[in-house]
Amino acid sequence: MKEPEMAIPPLFRCPISLDLLKDPVTLSTGQTYDRSSIEKWLSCGNSTCPVTMQKLNDSSIVPNHTLRHLIHQWLQLNCRNGYDLHYFQTIDDSIVGLKHNLQSKESTLDTKVQALEKVLALSEDLPLENSFLIQLDFFQMILELALENAVDQSSYFQESLIFVEKALVCALKLLPFSDLGTLNMLKEDESKFTNFLILFKNGTFIIKKSLCHLIVAISSSLQSKELITMLGKSKILIQELVHVIEYNLDGCEESIRALSALSSLEQNREFIVKENAVKALITYILNAPNCQYRSLLAPIVAMKTIETLLVVESAKEKVLNHPNGVSAIVKMVFRVSSDNEGSESAVNSLIIVCHDFMQAREEAIYSGVLTQLLLLLQSQCSERTKNKARMLLKLLRSMCTGDQKQPL
Repeated sequence: MKEPEMAIPPLFRCPISLDLLKDPVTLSTGQTYDRSSIEKWLSCGNSTCPVTMQKLNDSSIVPNHTLRHLIHQWLQLNCRNGYDLHYFQTIDDSIVGLKHNLQSKESTLDTKVQALEKVLALSEDLPLENSFLIQLDFFQMILELALENAVDQSSYFQESLIFVEKALVCALKLLPFSDLGTLNMLKEDESKFTNFLILFKNGTFIIKKSLCHLIVAISSSLQSKELITMLGKSKILIQELVHVIEYNLDGCEESIRALSALSSLEQNREFIVKENAVKALITYILNAPNCQYRSLLAPIVAMKTIETLLVVESAKEKVLNHPNGVSAIVKMVFRVSSDNEGSESAVNSLIIVCHDFMQAREEAIYSGVLTQLLLLLQSQCSERTKNKARMLLKLLRSMCTGDQKQPL
């Protein structure tokens, strides 16, 4: 007897094709479509939203990860409600073979790399197709294999790095559809945690970038608070992140995001400051290009991280003791005025250091902060940012009256 087809909820259907959304993307109007359908609509010369018929001033499309995840959960629920047997019967023997090749100690590294390339190709169709990659815990298996290959042996280690690079790329592809609690394996197994640090210290820039993405993912999970504390107090990890940021090496932007993620936990901040993170972030901001869009977001994250770390007393001294610490922050006041968070973080950071140090006020004025603040007040930034700017102006006026501090 033929099993009944699953009734697709209206929210999960593409308004154009009426089929289940495979790759949901959202227009500026807020309407969501399947990528292939809306791209075909736009390529035909249409400049309106198919549902609302509004004219599209911005034709960009944004992946709807939330809806994609909901569809994935819905598919899993239907499997649990009676589709499991059919579902697993359709798994091709070659797919089971992939898992066997990856886990087998008989397989060569070349064989494993080829298996990973196939997994990577299959993961492109998640979550609608190939969901067995999630059901069969490919994410956990691949991550464990990557960590197991973090062996510190000259020639063999170099060969292993190729496999680890590919494994981590695969793991990141599967990550959005996997249980973040799986990452707690690093906390529960000391050898895995040690291998994670070995990879970060001795791995290629591709490996380091991937590990930075994992750190950001770990910080976003409430299940992994203890793990993010362990990572945030690892001397090896913080020193490597600081080194990459300070010298603007490949992977610098990913390292800034990872350091920001680690700084989000209050108990990590003092240790991170102690390892010269503030100096590295200031150096990065000073050397950051002024008008390259690709590099625009990283200075903003760097500035917000400095603001976060300034709750630590020694961080204020780090800014003041850096020959260009205050001027670096002044540089960010209006440089990113189109992004309220970037400007607000810079202004707020100046309020913190200028409140405690007359030297900071003098350096800020010498660096042109008054002009920056006036430009900011005339810009389209948020009212909250403008209020912060007025507070800083009021604080700086105290120099003229001879007051050492003004109440915040």
